[in-house]
Amino acid sequence: MQKQKTLAKSFSLEGKGLHTGLDIHITFNPAPENHGYKVKRIDLEDSPVVDALAENVVNTQRGTVISKSGIQVSTIEHAMAALYAFEIDNCLIEVDAPEFPILDGSSYYFTQGIIDSGIVEQNAPKDYYIVKQKIEVKDDETGSSLILLPDDSFSVHTLISFNSPVLSNQFATLNDLSEFADQIAASRTFVFVREVEMLLKNNLIKGGDLDNAIVIYDQKIAQESLDELADKLNIPRKNIDQLGYINNKPLAFDNEPARHKLIDVIGDLALIGKPIKGRIIATRPGHKINNQLAKLIRKDIKLNEIQAPVYNPNIPPVMDINRIKELLPHRYPFLLVDKIIELGDERIVGIKNVTVNEPFFQGHFPQEPIMPGVLLVEAMAQIGGLLVLNSVEEPERYSTYFMKIDGVKFRQMVVPGDTLFFRLELLAPIRRGISSMKGHVFVGEKLVCEAELMAQIVKNK
Repeated sequence: MQKQKTLAKSFSLEGKGLHTGLDIHITFNPAPENHGYKVKRIDLEDSPVVDALAENVVNTQRGTVISKSGIQVSTIEHAMAALYAFEIDNCLIEVDAPEFPILDGSSYYFTQGIIDSGIVEQNAPKDYYIVKQKIEVKDDETGSSLILLPDDSFSVHTLISFNSPVLSNQFATLNDLSEFADQIAASRTFVFVREVEMLLKNNLIKGGDLDNAIVIYDQKIAQESLDELADKLNIPRKNIDQLGYINNKPLAFDNEPARHKLIDVIGDLALIGKPIKGRIIATRPGHKINNQLAKLIRKDIKLNEIQAPVYNPNIPPVMDINRIKELLPHRYPFLLVDKIIELGDERIVGIKNVTVNEPFFQGHFPQEPIMPGVLLVEAMAQIGGLLVLNSVEEPERYSTYFMKIDGVKFRQMVVPGDTLFFRLELLAPIRRGISSMKGHVFVGEKLVCEAELMAQIVKNK
């Protein structure tokens, strides 16, 4: 079972803002479990904090902008991509300006800061967003689309296309997050010279220069006009006589623009608040459509706060019925768990197959067989007992007794033919043999029951 991660120690960076041109200082700090990504504006009174979540995105023009209660932070995507790529779940980011520094226009320096600071594993389990069916967002006007497909791990494939003789079609792929530091992080943002005038009129890229963006010259412009743009950006004039890239530093990769778009996709989807298990195919992606997908996922997360467990019947169980009978004293007709498919220090997943031969269906009810809710809770308690027994040596010598059950909710009937998936997690560490846990019961993807339970483990006489 994967655990959450945070930084081993803080690290700081400084540089100018791409859009404001301000000198900016930013510090990335370790954060406690279940904290997520938060941004603190230390330049403002009371140092307000903005959660880096998709629902807080208010603008996607040439960067991702988050805002809450009027407090705004922009150009966060390159840092978010680095945190996500290193599987960091919890981080408090302090910044003294309304945007993150652009640095060299890539994720490189954020990545190096993470590597230098180190990463520590925390106690809480990592909570993934598991893609179980195809999710797609499209923009017919621009031809942009993002498709999210089920997969065992996270990967991204980006395809970009521009009406340009210099930059037409490119693609880039990240098959595993371990490739990010060497293959993706150093890819810089890019801009076409023909766009610069419009961006300046919109009060953007005041801090842009030839060191923090790939500049693409793909349409002939009079040298006088190029000189005027250089003066407006406060950068040295360049005599340009042919189309191409006009940067001070050569391309890091032949397909650097496509790789940078991959950074943007990761950074924007990091705002769902959970790591993803799924494959992303991004065609002509941009911050706007990236955020549309992120908000769609956030909506699903809110509607289904706890996802149903993933079950592959071809994988042998962690505990079969024989092992379960060695640990639990229950027997027919009161043993209500068939197998355990996942077991960790803080979480367990068990299965109960419901058939019409269950003895309780004879009286509950003869004409409309429905599994009694109290037995759903009993099955949940038995599986929770196995989780508690997993915390001691020689579990066969102990028994688990439940002391309290709270917050029980029944959301759907359970009938013959249903397969029940039970997911129980500890709410706090086990102390003095007493544990509290939260349980959820699913049929397919639907939540049918939930409850909180308290139990005590006792050594048998």
